[in-house]
Amino acid sequence: MSKANQKGGQVISSAIRITGYSSILFVLLILFFLLREGLPALASTPLKSLFSVRWYPIEGYFGILPLILGSLLVTIAATLIALPFGIGSAVFLSEVAPPWLCDILKPIIEILAGIPSVVLGFIGILVFAPFIRRFLDIPTGLTAFTGAVLLGLISIPTIVSVAEDALNTVPNSYRQAALALGATEWQTIWNVTLPAAKSGVLTAVMLGIGRSMGETMAVMMVTGNAPVLPLQLNSLFRPVRTMTATIASEMGEVAAGSQHYEVLFFIGIVLFLLSLVINISASLVSTRSRGRAERLLS
Repeated sequence: MSKANQKGGQVISSAIRITGYSSILFVLLILFFLLREGLPALASTPLKSLFSVRWYPIEGYFGILPLILGSLLVTIAATLIALPFGIGSAVFLSEVAPPWLCDILKPIIEILAGIPSVVLGFIGILVFAPFIRRFLDIPTGLTAFTGAVLLGLISIPTIVSVAEDALNTVPNSYRQAALALGATEWQTIWNVTLPAAKSGVLTAVMLGIGRSMGETMAVMMVTGNAPVLPLQLNSLFRPVRTMTATIASEMGEVAAGSQHYEVLFFIGIVLFLLSLVINISASLVSTRSRGRAERLLS
């Protein structure tokens, strides 16, 4: 190898290394900014009041518990909606569909992933929310269920793309061995292919959950923005408010350095920590599943 090629390789390696370090640096800077602006809320607002059940900043009530539970309700419901469609679509594209159909469906899924969430929110307000109100005979269609359906639609392309890539990495020898032993195509998919790609599929699910939890515009437009505790059985079909919607709708109206301002940044810290827990969990699950598969193969 010539010296020019060696220098070029060193430059590329250095650029990749710098890029990787810079991503870590940016995350740390974001965390530092959130902590600097949000931690003073613990001094200005009693912890008991901060985790109370009433959010009404005009009167000095800064209870973020309804916002946390609202976010969890919408995210969990969206995951339950997106999971079967996302995993099922990934299995269909990877294991069942002919190549010509995959060439048609994959670009469509990528287009769905690129649709701005505000457009889906606009469609939800005009089409889906009125349909839900008439179909379920409820006072308003702007509910947690409406937001969960839209978040499910937003999460499905992410789950499909990542899960399909994981399924495609499973060696064909696994499938051929199962079929040679007399397994049907469905038995091969369920008992061989999916378990072999479990780490990638779980990662896809975690990424979908993270995408749902971090979404703002679609949720803010269709969930009704009512900061109430979703503790009743029919809370899914009532208005709720999420953490992201609260930050987006109120941050532009508060004075910098005020108590309201600090509490909004504290909500950002909580949201950051929840997303961090989801990503760490996905990484741990993926690492354990990969290690278990390597031990079985060895």
